[in-house]
Amino acid sequence: YSERPGTPAAKNLKDDVSLEDKKRRVNEIIDKQRQHSAIKNQMSIGKVFRVLIEGESKKSKADFAGRNDQSKVIVFPRKAYKKGDYVNVLVNSCTSGTLIGEIVD
Repeated sequence: YSERPGTPAAKNLKDDVSLEDKKRRVNEIIDKQRQHSAIKNQMSIGKVFRVLIEGESKKSKADFAGRNDQSKVIVFPRKAYKKGDYVNVLVNSCTSGTLIGEIVD
């Protein structure tokens, strides 16, 4: 458990899990979540989403980033649009955290 100061558990239970075990466990959870997210994102490849442009991509000024109606981040090359516009984006690849695509008409 994660100790919360002032709770009965914090007062009555000894934290007998080593720091090494805690780190290993959290890394296992993070790895599993990344795998799960990658699988879910791969299911979006080939689909077109309506995307609200939120602004420049964090990694490249040549790209926009926006969100679809599922709140998934989609990155795509900039065109003659602006923040606040809606565009249709065809997803053609992904990472575990981001969908990557291109604007389609």
